[in-house]
Amino acid sequence: MQRFLLPLLLAFAGPLLSQSPFNGVESNLSNLFRLSPAKSRSISPENFNGAKGSGGKATVGTGGGPARDLGQGWKVSPSVVIKAGQSFTIAEIEGPGSIQHIWMTPTGNWRYSILRFYWDDEATPSVEAPVGDFFGMGWGQYAPLQSLAVCVNPGSAFNCYWPMPFRKHCRITMTNIDSHDMTLYYQVDYLETEIPKDAAYFHAQFRRTNPLPYKQNYVLVDSIQGKGQYVGTYLAIGVHNNGWWGEGEIKFYMDGDTDFPTICGTGTEDYFCGSYDFDTHQTRPNGATESRYTEFCSPYSGLAQVIRGDGHYNVSQRFGLYRWHITDPIRFEKGLKVTIQDLGWRQDGRYLPLQDDMASTVFWYQTEPHALFPKLPAKDQLEVD
Repeated sequence: MQRFLLPLLLAFAGPLLSQSPFNGVESNLSNLFRLSPAKSRSISPENFNGAKGSGGKATVGTGGGPARDLGQGWKVSPSVVIKAGQSFTIAEIEGPGSIQHIWMTPTGNWRYSILRFYWDDEATPSVEAPVGDFFGMGWGQYAPLQSLAVCVNPGSAFNCYWPMPFRKHCRITMTNIDSHDMTLYYQVDYLETEIPKDAAYFHAQFRRTNPLPYKQNYVLVDSIQGKGQYVGTYLAIGVHNNGWWGEGEIKFYMDGDTDFPTICGTGTEDYFCGSYDFDTHQTRPNGATESRYTEFCSPYSGLAQVIRGDGHYNVSQRFGLYRWHITDPIRFEKGLKVTIQDLGWRQDGRYLPLQDDMASTVFWYQTEPHALFPKLPAKDQLEVD
């Protein structure tokens, strides 16, 4: 009997004995009860390096005036000022670890504040984007955005929940390319913890073309080399024509695809999980039907921003859309190129290639090293005009 019992016990005990401690990175509602050796840390102007027991020690800072009668520990340093043309290191963290949440409220022009992330002492950034576009607010105006990966809450409170594991080192900077100083409130919440061997690195890349040349596809990204998965698209479209603008197909060229892609969408509003021009045909009090774009936010997709123009100087229609591939990441082995068409309708029922203002930030995970990003547009090419 013992001959058979011992192998049986070992069969059940084996998985338990070999189970690694929970590293805390993949926390969700279904595993919040699990204990972990991970250490929670947070970097902010009240604790610039995230050291244990070092928060709230500031004696000088942007809150020094209001706190002058209260002293140390009373919100002395809630923010930083980044001078015109200067860069500021938001966070520098020794690994292994993982960024789990970022909150920030930047003042000034959101297209002129450039976020960059560097993993493991790399020379070129894996993330490079204006802060507004990174958080889905490319047009420089507040709009509510509620999703799993990014939230923009009242008061222009930017939040992202993309998990960002790293092995050796993390550095995050903000560069103010404006001619005016800016104030930045921020907090970077992270874990000191072990990272799985198969963990890839977070990347984000911004592009803008204004106007898009006639009959050209807009390139969201074409320089991804390595193995990974594409996880999100933010698109800011400034429409230069009357009429509907969202017929264009998105195409994913992966692992050596040439003329034709492996994945081809059926239309812009379809890719962003909407339909029929995002138009709900609302009824007015007099009974007339009004065609109207309808903003929406969902966990994975949304038309978060519709700028309709004021009929005076600000006449352009502008749209901000997001699509997160959280349950359906686009996986690639060697490389990826993603394009989208800018397409409307002619009055005789034919498609009309448009020449709109197209700006995008795309998000993906991949093995390092990554290919060099295209040069970020200069200040004048970033301007929302």
